[in-house]
Amino acid sequence: MTLPLVLLPGMMCDARLFAPQIAALSAGRSILVADLSGADTIRALATRVLDQAPPVFALAGLSMGGIVAMEILRQSPARVARLALLDTNPRAELPQVQARRGPQIDKVRAGHLRAVMRDEMKPNYLSDGPDKARILDLCMDMAESLGPATFVAQSIALRDRSDQQDTLRTVSVPSLILCGRDDALCPVERHERMHALIAGSTLTILDQAGHLPTLEQPERTNAALRRWLEV
Repeated sequence: MTLPLVLLPGMMCDARLFAPQIAALSAGRSILVADLSGADTIRALATRVLDQAPPVFALAGLSMGGIVAMEILRQSPARVARLALLDTNPRAELPQVQARRGPQIDKVRAGHLRAVMRDEMKPNYLSDGPDKARILDLCMDMAESLGPATFVAQSIALRDRSDQQDTLRTVSVPSLILCGRDDALCPVERHERMHALIAGSTLTILDQAGHLPTLEQPERTNAALRRWLEV
């Protein structure tokens, strides 16, 4: 039986973040895109995903989704048969990043979600490319669909998260570490670190991609995920 795939989207993203992957990989395979709203801790979000997920599954998370994926591994490693971490970070949040969360939350609570996404979030997302404007518009649509309450809860969850490097040292399933070479939010060196922590993992760095390679370089992302699923 084909292994089900659970996809975990990044902050203020929904299933549209993975639309090219769902189209490419869903033939004969069950795919669940988890909802990462409704809780303000990474631990609670991971527990909710486990409650919804099949008994055993392949797990792929991008950015915040990768952080939740690592917590899922910490909570229930026997249920994860394959692991893919995309454009993410195994470390606790740095103090200088934590310090920016409060003002962003205050602005969003005051009704300025669109301005925060436009001015403080989206400029860090993408590499330059012909689809940049279209992808940024999609990011704004996803954020506005999820709304201010989700922004606040996800910001708190990311701010207060735990370091997961010890969790990664325990991973023994086929694992893919993938990122865009131009990712300004989660740079290449963090992925090299994760690759070093997970014995036998595969590291894939995609040129002409930033923080969202699933949309920026969908065909190359699909190829890497397909190889990982077939290991």
